[in-house]
Amino acid sequence: MYPDRVVSGMRPTGALHLGHYHGALKNWVRLQSELPCLFFVADWHALTTHYDDPSVIETSTWEMLIDWLAAGVDPSQATLFIQSKVPEHAELHLLLSMATPLGWLERVPTYKDQQEKLSDRDLATYGFLGYPLLQAADVLIYRASQVPVGDDQVPHIEMMREIARRFNHLYGKEKGFEEKAQDAVKKLGSKRAKLYNELRTEFQQQGSENALEQAKAMLDDAQNLSMIDRERLFGFLEGSRKLILSEPQALLTEASRLPGLDGQKMSKSYGNAIALREDKDVVSKKVRTMPTDPARVRRTDPGNPDKCPVWQFHVVYSDDATRTWADKGCRSAGIGCLECKQPVIDAIIREQEPMHERAQQYLDDPSLVRAIVADGCDHARKLAQDTMRDVREAMGLGYA
Repeated sequence: MYPDRVVSGMRPTGALHLGHYHGALKNWVRLQSELPCLFFVADWHALTTHYDDPSVIETSTWEMLIDWLAAGVDPSQATLFIQSKVPEHAELHLLLSMATPLGWLERVPTYKDQQEKLSDRDLATYGFLGYPLLQAADVLIYRASQVPVGDDQVPHIEMMREIARRFNHLYGKEKGFEEKAQDAVKKLGSKRAKLYNELRTEFQQQGSENALEQAKAMLDDAQNLSMIDRERLFGFLEGSRKLILSEPQALLTEASRLPGLDGQKMSKSYGNAIALREDKDVVSKKVRTMPTDPARVRRTDPGNPDKCPVWQFHVVYSDDATRTWADKGCRSAGIGCLECKQPVIDAIIREQEPMHERAQQYLDDPSLVRAIVADGCDHARKLAQDTMRDVREAMGLGYA
């Protein structure tokens, strides 16, 4: 019904590191050349856990945007913006909250998990409970078709779909809808109109998902329909409601295989991270001091790569020949740990060199970043306003 569109965001709570790059940014760089993408700084989301000390948010916002640009996110291909600069996010969040059951928020798996992990913070706030709903508004307001997430975020996407479905059911009751939908069917032409009605009947009477997908594909190809008629016909397929908010799909992304320097998840708070734009001398020092297999007490002791955090870096950064060399050398004590680490150091520095180069122009002239974001916010806001116009009208708030 609506154009394919990808939406994703990150919270500005500190410097980005290589875990962010391999877990998300590399995927963003790939997606931006395949589909229209909107990537936003989720500064309101940062307040859900940092409301008592928001001082880090502004600095982190601009640093993170430079990190994105350094990683290869291209503002000529993707829209970059800041969440709080598009106030329609907050408006849709508020309106959705009026009809979202409390139990839906309480059952999100990450709600209790995060409370336990962040036990040093007071998270008994509506902002923290309601962050999945704000997350839903962030996506639904752009009528996104796909959201890149890891497995742990799939329940969030499913809740977004339920919220969109509930909203359409409650508010997609257009006056004279069936008559207007039937008029729109006629505009398909006699052959397509007949096929549409057959597929609609097959779906509604037999629950055929294949019939539903066929009908949707046909509507996508129908060039002579206005947007409003297309909306009506998509809604008419499934019942007697106009589809105002579209249901996004989870675009599953492979979890980052890059651990922290100590083998745990890479995190600035754990002190085990390599920053995205780390100085090469610091990279060398951090990798050279990484713990290795504890069985290798002496240089002549054989080791086991499976028990060594450095090996996980070889998995990500080294080619087959280097991995074979490191594996055999470790198990036979043919190489020392410092020798094993050097190819990893070289590979990380090589990966980061173009990042430093891309970042430098924005560090030299910060106004370039602000111009990119200003343009991105303007574009994002126009899309958001289009959605909110339909939402307000559907809820009886579209006063002239």
